[in-house]
Amino acid sequence: MLILMITTNDPAGSAFNLLQAVNANSDHTCRLITTETRYNFFFRKDIHIPLLSDYSEIEFLLKNADVFHFHMIADENMTLGPFRIKEYINNKIIIHHHHGEPPFRENPSLFRVKELALNRTAIVSTPDLQLLYPEATWLPNAVPLNDILYLPALPLHNDQEKFVITHSPTRRYLKNTDEFIETVNMLKIEGYPVAYKIIEKTPHEICLRTKRTSDIFFDHIQGYYGISSLEALSQGVACIAGLSDHTLRLIKEFTKTDEHPWVIAKNKVELRSRIIELLTDRKKLAHYKEVSRKWMLKYWNESKVAAKYIEVLNNSLIS
Repeated sequence: MLILMITTNDPAGSAFNLLQAVNANSDHTCRLITTETRYNFFFRKDIHIPLLSDYSEIEFLLKNADVFHFHMIADENMTLGPFRIKEYINNKIIIHHHHGEPPFRENPSLFRVKELALNRTAIVSTPDLQLLYPEATWLPNAVPLNDILYLPALPLHNDQEKFVITHSPTRRYLKNTDEFIETVNMLKIEGYPVAYKIIEKTPHEICLRTKRTSDIFFDHIQGYYGISSLEALSQGVACIAGLSDHTLRLIKEFTKTDEHPWVIAKNKVELRSRIIELLTDRKKLAHYKEVSRKWMLKYWNESKVAAKYIEVLNNSLIS
């Protein structure tokens, strides 16, 4: 099949990562069209509308694609250059893929009712979003595990150095950033050898390079995980996140194992405790750093994500 993914901006680079996973691990061909650049994170792109002067490739893809895969709020009412997607939508498999974009979180029923009425397939990128859209399928985000920036970097710091905890919020209010800063600052006052780096408004490559050299990564305590978690785990960085029982259950269903590498902290009190445990127990910290990378390679690799995506496609109906 020829799969055409369409989106305004690529959420955390996840659409491009999925494209790579599908192209490398299946007989299908996947392409991605983006129409905007937001945040200037410089995620990798395939076909980016603002850079085009010739739209013949877009016309070919619209005519010949078997699948239209819309990310975030994109849909058939969009235009791609001089072309209206709606004019090419007949006899296509239609996928709607939600990534927790603000309009979806604010009013998920708006999207859910419309997509169900049109008998379309829906995907969500994290388990918590399935609670907002029960009929949707959770598709784990793909991570390019063998890309150089996703490989482990430095060894464990020596006893004279400070432990560095990184945190990379796109929106601070969604990532418990204030609670994190307050917690680490208090630990510093109490004499713990810890420092933190907030990575924001930064190109993705610099974000990955910074995260890769840290001891611990803090995602958030919202009940799920972000793609930032998966990046840190791939890099062999101990990762703290507040995974809910619902999230853990779906992870178990996908990975077929009870094991997981996250350090669980569901509130600010637990966050403080987990950080102290990792700061004061070198063996525990080293254990989490070691198992994180191995777990991703074994249970969350691109082949498994691509296989799950192809399963979704095979179960989808042509509009």
